[in-house]
Amino acid sequence: MGCFAAVKPHSPRLPDLTLVFVVLLTLAYFFLTHEGLYDLDDYFYSRYAHQLASGTFRVEPDPQGLLHDPLKERWLIFGPVALLYRLFGITIISTTLWPLLATLGCALVLWMTYRKREPVVAAGAMLLLGLHYFTLNLTNYLYPDNILMFWCLCCGVSLLRGREQLRRPVLWGVGFAVLNFAALLSKETIVYYLPFYLGVLALDMFRRRHGRFWLAAVGVGAALLGTYLAFYQVYTDDAFYRIHLIEHTNEFLKEGNFLEGNRAALLARLTYQPLAFLVGTGLGVALLLALAAALGRRRRQHPEADFWLALAATTLAFYWLGSTSLTHYNPITLIPRMTTPLLPPLCLAAGFGLRAFVRSPRQGYWLAAALLACAGWLHNSISVLYGGLALYFAVATWLARPVDSAAWRVPGTEGFAALALLALAAMLSIRPVYFMRKPSVSGHAAQQQVLAQHLRAPARGVVFVDDFLIGNYDFYYGYQVPPGLQFRRYAAADSVRRRPGEKAWLLVNASTLTNPELTRKLIRYSRADVLARFPRRRLVKQVGTVQLYGID
Repeated sequence: MGCFAAVKPHSPRLPDLTLVFVVLLTLAYFFLTHEGLYDLDDYFYSRYAHQLASGTFRVEPDPQGLLHDPLKERWLIFGPVALLYRLFGITIISTTLWPLLATLGCALVLWMTYRKREPVVAAGAMLLLGLHYFTLNLTNYLYPDNILMFWCLCCGVSLLRGREQLRRPVLWGVGFAVLNFAALLSKETIVYYLPFYLGVLALDMFRRRHGRFWLAAVGVGAALLGTYLAFYQVYTDDAFYRIHLIEHTNEFLKEGNFLEGNRAALLARLTYQPLAFLVGTGLGVALLLALAAALGRRRRQHPEADFWLALAATTLAFYWLGSTSLTHYNPITLIPRMTTPLLPPLCLAAGFGLRAFVRSPRQGYWLAAALLACAGWLHNSISVLYGGLALYFAVATWLARPVDSAAWRVPGTEGFAALALLALAAMLSIRPVYFMRKPSVSGHAAQQQVLAQHLRAPARGVVFVDDFLIGNYDFYYGYQVPPGLQFRRYAAADSVRRRPGEKAWLLVNASTLTNPELTRKLIRYSRADVLARFPRRRLVKQVGTVQLYGID
């Protein structure tokens, strides 16, 4: 291996092409897999955006103290959406455009940061972050996680670059503080980065470096935080209202957490379960490449790799062992969207691991063996990702040859790097492309069409709908439901009294009634059960899996 070339693949063509590919695949996934509203969270964010856009939003909490909703305090989730509503109206696309832009923004920041300096790192990180299935999946919903991920990446880059700059360190410090404040206004889990920030601050103070940057960052950050606390003091008489609101939510949900209802599983949650979960979501590739970067740091490793490795390690430790509460210990839920603060540093660290392999594939065989072990352990559809990349690393390592061979077989060349990125892109694309080809599980577009054509003003009467639509039907009308229409659950059919001559309709969305995400808890009946409840019906309209019946 010592005779391999150490030619640095410096061409920006690789990150340029990667950016184009990631953007196009993200857009294709966004439009081809869109399923409308997902749950209560995105509906609440959308409703707050409408209130803000229409001037009916109340800053102060519910005067009766009945509504305790921490989502209302995440201004930078629904605030930009309110602007989009004013520009484009209320549609599912304008509702989810902000998460999409934040996701694409992550790819753009990675490209701008490392395109010229480390093209393999830029391209690898863009693929690992942008083509991660759950990154793409979260573009479809008005959830805070991809938006927070964008702010987290910007915060990390500003801290790294701000401490490098000999010019304008004060401006970088101000930007760092503002970006973290923006993250706080999006979701509280920016706190994952706090241990790393404190560690870097302590190190710089010990070495007496970057004083102007930190003075500006801490000063502006303290001013912003003080203003924020004063804002809550004015409107709620509690400067720490947001913290108390989170604690109140934790108290309300404690029956299902590890301390009350699942204490026996706490040991597993703090030991092997996070690793099993990360591997199961497909992040094992990034973890192994980051480990390769950590193991190869003594062999001419780029100094910035240590920065991203340390940020990834501290964030992972917080995710693994941290608590959602300040008053009692309750570990963070192991669901994919909770990992978004981890993704930027982890994928960048993995990018440096891929760079190390491209320069000298000494670690190729153990990477292949570890990936193959992940595939065998999971033994499911995700195994295709691990097995395919295991095959690539093994074959690429075996075929690697000295400088007098074909360019694609010479480590350190652009051809060898391009082949690595091509293999990574191909394997990461399999799952998103599979879901892009699947039929809709919500029938959102068909349902929107039926409502717009047949249940609009001046229609009057009662519409019987499923238990999912009953919670968000007003979204389909831009939160302005025609005054003559009433929506009721199927189960209310026997209790609703119609006036003489009043019309009634039955709306049946077969996709909703068979959606596995809903049938586990919410939907407890089938299409046949619904139709049996309304025997006297006539078909008015059918679009795809959605039928509208008139009820006699």
